[in-house]
Formats: sequence, C-alpha cells, structure tokens
Amino acid sequence: MKFQNRQFQNFDLEYFQSQFERTVEINLADSSVKCANVSDLLAGEDPRPLLELPLYYPEVNGTGLLRERIAALYPNASAANVLVTVGAAQANWMVCSTLLEQGDEVIVVSPGYRQVWGLAKNLGCHVKEAQLRPENNWRLDVNELESLASPRTKLISIVNPNNPTGSILSREEMARIVNLCRKTGAWLHADEVYRGTELNGNETPSFWGMYDRAICVNSMSKAYGLAGLRIGWAVAAPEMIEELWRRHEYAVIAASGPSMVLAEFALQPAKRQALLDRQKKFSREGHTVLENWVRAQEGRFSVSPAVATSIAFVQYHFDMPSTELADHIRRKVSVLVAPGSALGTEHHLRVAVGYEPQKIKTALVRIGGVAAELAGAAAVR
Repeated sequence: MKFQNRQFQNFDLEYFQSQFERTVEINLADSSVKCANVSDLLAGEDPRPLLELPLYYPEVNGTGLLRERIAALYPNASAANVLVTVGAAQANWMVCSTLLEQGDEVIVVSPGYRQVWGLAKNLGCHVKEAQLRPENNWRLDVNELESLASPRTKLISIVNPNNPTGSILSREEMARIVNLCRKTGAWLHADEVYRGTELNGNETPSFWGMYDRAICVNSMSKAYGLAGLRIGWAVAAPEMIEELWRRHEYAVIAASGPSMVLAEFALQPAKRQALLDRQKKFSREGHTVLENWVRAQEGRFSVSPAVATSIAFVQYHFDMPSTELADHIRRKVSVLVAPGSALGTEHHLRVAVGYEPQKIKTALVRIGGVAAELAGAAAVR
C-alpha cells in the first residue's frame, strides 16, 4: 500500500538493524555494552519488591522512588523535574512533538544518532547539520554551530558524549552552546545517554541547570547495560514536564512497572557504580582490541583514539558506499555493523566493542578478510 502526498523519512539506522540483527552470527551494530542479566541486577538484593509487584497500571509519570533516584543524578533537581519514558527514544520523540512545528529551524550534529534529524524532517522542519570531522578528532566546531544558528532556530539538539564518535564537549564548549541558545531563544535538547561511559572515569557534566530551556534525556540502555528494560527519562522544568507528560499519555500511558522496579534497583548508588564499572571494563578492553586490529590492517582502516562509549566510528579507505559495504560484510561473513551513512557520514562503519574481547576479535578477523578480498579485487581491476 502506498500513501499519497506524503513524504516520510525512515529511521534508516534502526530499520537496517531491525532487519538483520537476529539473522547474523555476530551483531556489532548495537550501540550498547553487553547487557546485564536480571540475576546480575538482583545480586545482593531482596527480590520481593519485584516478585510481589501487583501488575496493575503503574504510575503514569514514573514511580516516585525511581523519579527521586533519577533526580538525585542532577544538581538541584527533584522528582517534579523528571518524567519516566519508554527509553530515551520516546523522550526524544516527545521533545520534538511538543516543541516543533512545520517550518521551524532545527540544528543537529552529524555524524549522530539520526532520530531527532528524522523526526524534525517528518514534521516539515528545516534541519541544519553541524559536521564533526575526523581530522579534528570529531570535536564540535562551536564556531560552525554558531554560524548555523539564527533567530528562527527553535531547537538545538546535542548528543554528549557523541554517538557514534564518542567525542565529549568541554565545559567551555557547553557554555558556548548554552549562550548560543540563550541568544537565539532556542530550546536545548541534550541527549546524554552516554554519560557514565567516559573511559577516563570522569563523568561528563549534564547540561541540566545551565539553561532554563534545556531538556535533558537519558536512559538505562547505554552506560548501564540495561537496554531491555526500555526505561528512559526527561529532565526539565516542571512546566515542560507537564507538557511532555500529556504526549506521554497519548503514546504509551506508562512505562513497564517491573522495568521501573528494576531501574530503582539499578540506580542505588552502589549498584549504579557497579554497573558503570562493568560497562567501562568491557568498553576499554574492546577499544584496545579494535585499535590493535586497525594498526594491522595495512592502512585500510583508521579510527580516532577512544574517549567514551562502547562504540567506535571506523573509517575505511576504499571506494564503496557504507551501506553496500555493511551489507556485503553481513552476507559474506555474518557480522553486522552499522553503515556510516545512516549516521550522517559516509565511508565509516559504527562498530560496537563492548563485548568479550574474543567476540570482538572474531568479528574483526572476518571484517579484515572481507576488506583484504575487496582490496585484492580492486588491484586486479
């Protein structure tokens, strides 16, 4: 069936993953660390609050205890500043559906997770992109961002630390972004799902508290390795939380009650730290394996030094579109990686490294073999 007179921007990254992630031997297209089991999360805990939980409708805006534990992660925030959502994806959708109208100007950063980019396009907005570049270690050029903004800018969307490059904004860069939003009157959407993945151990500060029109989004998926809970949240002024809540009621009514109880366990200070430590161990080991592999690839690949996240944005140095290369790797050696074009930058692959080192090594050996074959075929031609 075709719908007439309607242009719809697919979410290309998620579409690519959902088609193939269950049909390959090794999936490295994900953006989370190897996720924990329920038994890991409940270790040392009294499981009765979960086992005896009545399965009625839960609190629509999130359980009081969970909102309090989320608020404790942000300076001077309270439960009234928090709305619990079905993952960060739902929070991002609500921000766009609440704030944006056809013709609005939106600025995003590329490469990046293209959800806000696509949502804004589907709403008929004019989307501008501030481009990160590998020769600058994927750091944001705030001068470029400032040049894109205008009095018509309605929303500036930042992912910090960045997906897929792992780059982190400095405090000075964050302050300049806030000043830009204040100058133009734009809302600031800060997707902070990779806070806590910094490989040096210093947690990136949140944009929360820097600007009264900031909406900060996070989830249990990335830093905590609990993607299957599908628990996220938005932190904003109470008036904005009320606006988001009204959209939340239309979309999902509420997040899952059992998931919220498990998230309450996870955000206890000691348990939270254990989950972050677990994630960083996998990430550090995986990045080391990847960087060693890149050095052995005879110049076919390059990657910037990792500073955060359990993913790497790997550049390849031969002429093939990234979607075609990722699909060729999938069909040839049953490894799934994400094409850079689906994140806004060609000739790159996003590779998840937050798994056991042997799994990463096995996948990379297969990818290296494919690259060597392609290089050999090119030399013959």
